[in-house]
Amino acid sequence: MHPNPAFRSGTEAEALAIALERGFGILSVNGAAGPLAAHIPFDLGQGEAFLHLARPNPIARAGLPAPALLAVSGPDAYVSPDWYGAPDQVPTWNYVAVHLRGMLEPLPPEALRPHLERMSARFEARLAPKPAWTMGKMSDEAIVRMLRMILPFRLVIEQVESTVKLGQNKTEAQREGAAAGIAAMPLGMEATRIAGLMPGK
Repeated sequence: MHPNPAFRSGTEAEALAIALERGFGILSVNGAAGPLAAHIPFDLGQGEAFLHLARPNPIARAGLPAPALLAVSGPDAYVSPDWYGAPDQVPTWNYVAVHLRGMLEPLPPEALRPHLERMSARFEARLAPKPAWTMGKMSDEAIVRMLRMILPFRLVIEQVESTVKLGQNKTEAQREGAAAGIAAMPLGMEATRIAGLMPGK
């Protein structure tokens, strides 16, 4: 997380809302030979993140429970110094990110199907008016095969950190110039979303 407090002024509830909206992140734990990481979808409950891993995933066999980090990246954008309209500026990236820290622990097998149904329902709802996909569209045999291949886990969240770096350390005119530059020449992941967030910050 960025050390400048200007970029870390959001509330825990706002950070969790960012993480839930994204719904995808990088899970990391310490392994015997070094850090282990997995790119995963997840769902949030009260103080918990629910997720699943393929059985062969090294994290699933990493001696859990164990401390873990779930890093969630939001939009980001490169900022050219030329866009500020002021001298002596440097290149940077503006971005949104959330870190969820806590203990990662396995869940019993019976927790897997409800977790998958909750998570898919939440993502499918965003595709409306498309009719939502449900497990009811799968055969019983296919469901059994799928459930055998993955395992359920829970991250008990102990710490929530966020960075929302949108040029808060710049003047309003500099932010507006940078936002216009990003909108015209976006470089980054969902960079135009960053441009829309910057003015007024």
